[in-house]
Amino acid sequence: MVSGTDLAAIVPTCPDWSLEDLVRHMGGALRWVNALVRERAQADIPFDRIPRCGGPEERGDAAALAAWLGETGDLVVEALREAGPDTEVWSWAGIPTSGFWARRMAHEITVHRADATLAAGLPYAVAPDIAADALDEWLQVVEWVQRTASDPSAAELRGPGRTIHLHATDTEPDLNAEWLIELGENGVAWRRGHEKATVALRGALTPLLLAFYRRLPLDAPGLEVLGEREVLEFWLERSSFG
Repeated sequence: MVSGTDLAAIVPTCPDWSLEDLVRHMGGALRWVNALVRERAQADIPFDRIPRCGGPEERGDAAALAAWLGETGDLVVEALREAGPDTEVWSWAGIPTSGFWARRMAHEITVHRADATLAAGLPYAVAPDIAADALDEWLQVVEWVQRTASDPSAAELRGPGRTIHLHATDTEPDLNAEWLIELGENGVAWRRGHEKATVALRGALTPLLLAFYRRLPLDAPGLEVLGEREVLEFWLERSSFG
C-alpha cells in the first residue's frame, strides 16, 4: 500500500491527513502498543519515550516508510504472541490485558486500511468474522466510554425508546451478523439479533462496518436506511470519539 502510491494524497475519510500521515499514525500506534506489551506497562507510556515512534526522519521516502511499517508490524506481532492474551497490561478501556490490545489493533488496522484503500481508489473487503467482531468491539467501546463519562458526547446517547438495527445482508446465518442497539434511559445497551427498531441500516457487511465507522456515507451504494434516519445520524455524531 505504501510503495507505488502518492504519499501526499489526501485521505478523504481523514481529510486532515495525507496518506503518509495515515501510515505514520498507524505505525506509531503499533509501536506504542508494542512498548506497552513488552514492558508489561501498568500505566500509559508517552509517545516521546518510544524509539522511532514517529517513523523515518525524512518525509516522502516511500521505501523507508514501508520498511519502518513492516518492521513495526513484526515487532508488535512478536510482542503479542510472546505475551499471550491474558498478560496484565494497562489499557484505556477498562480491559487491562494484552488480549485487549491484540483485538483493538486488529480493528484499528482494519479501519485505517480502509482509509488507505479509499484514498488510493482501490476496492476493499473485510473477512466476515473480522468485520462482525469489529462491530462488536466498537459497541463495547461506546458502552465503556459512556459508562465512565470519558467523553461528553457519549453522555447524550441515552433517552426513551430509540433503537438502531444493523443488518448485514450478505453473510451466512450462523454468523448472526445483525445487531440491536438501544439508547435507553440508563445508557447504551446492545445485543446480536434480528429485531425491529426505530431505524435500520442494511447492506453488505463491509460497507455496513465502514458506514458505522463513518468511513462511508449512509447513502453509499448498497446501503439502505429504513425508518428515522436522524436517530442513526445522532448516534454517528456522538460515537466517533475523535
